[in-house]
Amino acid sequence: MRYCLLLFIFSTNMALGQAGSVTVEGKKMGYTSYGLETRKPNTPVLVFEAGLGSGGGSYELLFPALSQKTAGIAYDRNGLGGSEPDTTIKSDGDVARRLHALLKELKVQPPYLLVGHSLGGPFIRLFTALYPNEVAGLLFIDPTDFMLTEKEDEQIKTISNSAMGYRKLIATMFKRDSEDTTNSIGTRNEMKRLRKIGYFEEYTSLAPLPDIPVTVLMSYNRYIEKQEEELGKELKINMMPWFAEMNRLRIDHFADMIKNNHNSSVILLPRYSHGIHHQDPALASTVILDLYNRILAQKK
Repeated sequence: MRYCLLLFIFSTNMALGQAGSVTVEGKKMGYTSYGLETRKPNTPVLVFEAGLGSGGGSYELLFPALSQKTAGIAYDRNGLGGSEPDTTIKSDGDVARRLHALLKELKVQPPYLLVGHSLGGPFIRLFTALYPNEVAGLLFIDPTDFMLTEKEDEQIKTISNSAMGYRKLIATMFKRDSEDTTNSIGTRNEMKRLRKIGYFEEYTSLAPLPDIPVTVLMSYNRYIEKQEEELGKELKINMMPWFAEMNRLRIDHFADMIKNNHNSSVILLPRYSHGIHHQDPALASTVILDLYNRILAQKK
């Protein structure tokens, strides 16, 4: 993809776990699970939400370590991987409700430990707002900043002396890549849907998070890749100061989001890529297991 700074697209093939599909609200949905049969009652089950255009297979590198101690399920959103498109899904809330319906159909009972990468971060936040009593913990992996305001976006533009901030860049890239036939039809459809609903408008009045353990992993001061340099020149974005201001705001936003949550943290990972769990699956697995154990300890 030309815009590595936004989201990564990963393979949807899974090497571990029990793959299957089920019909949910008239549409086939693909998923892979592990450990559900041996899951102990009332223990958290990991539920993985992938980034833009990605299927659940984007988490496959984590499963060998996680399957030794946890149960989990990764799935493909409608139109991606092994899941059929569904034109009735028009909002992020619809995405969250469809995931909930999938879990119900498969009889995967809460509590859930939700893991969301990139665009999956906002999705798990919205899922928690809709089903607060069912979520035991959250892991955000380099999440998209759904809390960025128009005023702050203008600030990014001004401080970096660039032609646009992050919100306009996302809109620009979604338009461009939703029309790019080299992208999969599922990816293009997801971008088209996101373009129509505006910049995370559903998230502006969410209730505060319940007091559950939350970990936020963020790539920090990472290398500017060649494609990003080229994009910056094309769109008149000064990447170094642009990224610096965007990261400062994102850190502030997620730190504020968890300010009243016990056993929670924002972890900065200097020089890591956007795909933290692909660059360092051992680290990501360790963080997930630590979060899982904190949830168990809190229940005692």
